[in-house]
Amino acid sequence: MIFVGELSDLPVGESVRVQGTVPIAVFNVDGDLYAIDDTCTHQDASLSDGWLEDCAVECPLHAACFDLRTGMPSGPPAKTPVRTHQVVIADGVVHVVESVPASGAATGVRPGVQAGT
Repeated sequence: MIFVGELSDLPVGESVRVQGTVPIAVFNVDGDLYAIDDTCTHQDASLSDGWLEDCAVECPLHAACFDLRTGMPSGPPAKTPVRTHQVVIADGVVHVVESVPASGAATGVRPGVQAGT
């Protein structure tokens, strides 16, 4: 498991970048936490620096949007999904369980979890 931090340090509408085998972005969407690979699949841009709207993040480079629940892009310019990862919260501490390697990204979708569960 990858340590993210205290739940209280990740306010609603914010994100944080942590290091797994690749960088991972963790987002707080109205109290639900989601984790995806941080690098846009269109070009090398940090999705944690993007704009969060509902349950999607918009890449800061070319406006590709990714669903935080599935990792799927909503349309061009990105065509390839990002991996999603399981978020675990225990005693107010947030961890990410990194999913399968990127080559299996399309087969293993992991939903986010609600804060406090």
